[in-house]
Amino acid sequence: MSPIPHYRIASIPADGIGPEVISAAIEVVNVLAETLKTFTIEFTHIPWGTAFYKEHGRYMSTDALDVLRTFDAGLFGSVGAPDVPDHISLWGLLLAIRSPMQLYANVRPIRTFPGIKSPLTTVDPAKGIDWVLVRENSEGEYSGQGGRSHRHQPWEIATEVAIFTRVGIERIMRFAFEAAQARPKKHLTVVTKSNSMRNGMVLWDEIAVEVAKDFPDVTWDKMLVDAMTIRMVAKPDSIDTVVGTNLHMDILSDLAAALAGSIGIAASSNLDPTRKSPSLFEPVHGSAFDITGKGVANPVAAFWSAAEMLKWVGKGKAGANLGEQGGAGEEAAEVLMKCIERICAAGIMTADLGGREDTNGVTKAMCEEIRKTAS
Repeated sequence: MSPIPHYRIASIPADGIGPEVISAAIEVVNVLAETLKTFTIEFTHIPWGTAFYKEHGRYMSTDALDVLRTFDAGLFGSVGAPDVPDHISLWGLLLAIRSPMQLYANVRPIRTFPGIKSPLTTVDPAKGIDWVLVRENSEGEYSGQGGRSHRHQPWEIATEVAIFTRVGIERIMRFAFEAAQARPKKHLTVVTKSNSMRNGMVLWDEIAVEVAKDFPDVTWDKMLVDAMTIRMVAKPDSIDTVVGTNLHMDILSDLAAALAGSIGIAASSNLDPTRKSPSLFEPVHGSAFDITGKGVANPVAAFWSAAEMLKWVGKGKAGANLGEQGGAGEEAAEVLMKCIERICAAGIMTADLGGREDTNGVTKAMCEEIRKTAS
């Protein structure tokens, strides 16, 4: 009999409501492991974030990437503080991990859970929303290229250079087609802005045509990013899997989360599909300064991110196709997702979803549901 798998996870709660929701997710995953007994898991706390920055003058330790590479995956909270400029905090922590570790595929699943009503009247209540948004995560508009000159002069200049490479576009396009291929509809929408951005975006269009030839069973279409916002609202059932640039999908995925009910339920995966580096999983709601410390943050996005993490590490370092099963991790993720659905259906939700529970109440309900499901 082979030993059960053991997963080593870096916990980086960081700032704002991050510590609250990551603590809740760890509690839930530990109960899941204890209950199922099909895997073991070990979380190691890493204190990077704004408090670390104020003490050391940097958001991460100098050996941060080497530290992360000793783990199977990372579970991340949020970064940012009211008294630190956002570009300092984001580039000091999250973006300092994504690009150097080549976590080039950011995957954001969007679903309408039972008991959660979409604000859209165009959504079929029987079907809800079920999308997967794929975001290029290592280059594009967030390449960090550009600069400022003649500061504080009337002729001050600032440039922000978007960089699109053939290798970067082709690998995310191939990943997106594979993601679409693994889903029942087998449909992909490629989002660009090639009518007005005539270089990088046109390259996106050309590579989409090239890659599509390798996926004859996947139907696909192309949308301009502004038109895509209208389609998301007016014809949500026409959408399944979507791929776009770093900036475009950053914006569209937040809109998608709101259309599914709340950004408090939005999960994400920062993946290195080559598995040379450990992937990072995070709720996308941000620091939420206005509710930090009040104990009312919605932990569902962190639960869902943890489920995606288990699914990914369960496939092993050798990897697996997106449509393949991943053993104990995959099974644990399915149990976790079913429990999320059940507590939402029972109305056990935080205020952002119209409920009356706080973070601890939702977490306690999840733990009880896990024990009940596995018994």
